[in-house]
Amino acid sequence: MVKIEQKERAPRNRTITLSIKERKFFLPRLKHIQSLAGLQDIENCTINQDLYEVLHYLPEAFVDLMFIDPPYNLAKSFNGRAFKQMSIAEYARWIDSWLSGLVKTLKANASIYICGDWQSSAAIYQVAEKYFKVRNRITWEREKGRGAKSNWKNCSEDIFFCTVSDRYTFNVEKVKLNRRVIAPYTHSNGEPKDWQRTEMGDFRLTYPSNIWTDVTVPYWSMPEKADHPTQKPEKLLAKIILASSNEGDLILDPFLGSGTTSVVAK
Repeated sequence: MVKIEQKERAPRNRTITLSIKERKFFLPRLKHIQSLAGLQDIENCTINQDLYEVLHYLPEAFVDLMFIDPPYNLAKSFNGRAFKQMSIAEYARWIDSWLSGLVKTLKANASIYICGDWQSSAAIYQVAEKYFKVRNRITWEREKGRGAKSNWKNCSEDIFFCTVSDRYTFNVEKVKLNRRVIAPYTHSNGEPKDWQRTEMGDFRLTYPSNIWTDVTVPYWSMPEKADHPTQKPEKLLAKIILASSNEGDLILDPFLGSGTTSVVAK
């Protein structure tokens, strides 16, 4: 017998707990590939398999956008599997061991986003620049936890934005931000100069920067919160998908975790 533990969740939480019968029903829908796969075999699918095995069977040049959120260089347990902290050189070799195999799956105009924390960033950049054009490092505010008494509180993470070539998708109009106007300049007639008056205050539509302070880590009380220990916010994925892909494009997430990428893409 398998005991299914019910966790206490917020009333609006959307997490679905499957019974043993339901697990047996849905398990066959997860893909397991043992030979070279065609695009029709893996489109809109979740591959439930070791990444190193899958690398040999994925087709070439089919990915428009790749989102990579690997285990950070920390001593942490992911769903019962322990990940040990390594030296920067060892962590870089580990990243290279699977990233090198994913390069073939990317289209010539594909974009790649790779997540990490401050301890992982040096290794990520070192390996990413071997294969891609590293265009930016996004830092997003991960405001969670009570703080540290003998150090600066760690409340940010990095995302490296890379492309295969100089030809890539970036829909800047879809990710512009409304920011409150600090200096409300006006024309000679008193009308707003490149900003708007609203009932909520004065706002200006601005270009997005590489500092993201408008993303909230999923808390216990949020509907999207799952049981994954390092779940990424839906809004974070939404910003990336809107900016770097178009409707009908294909996204690959080789470390799918709680499935946020799939949910937001749909």
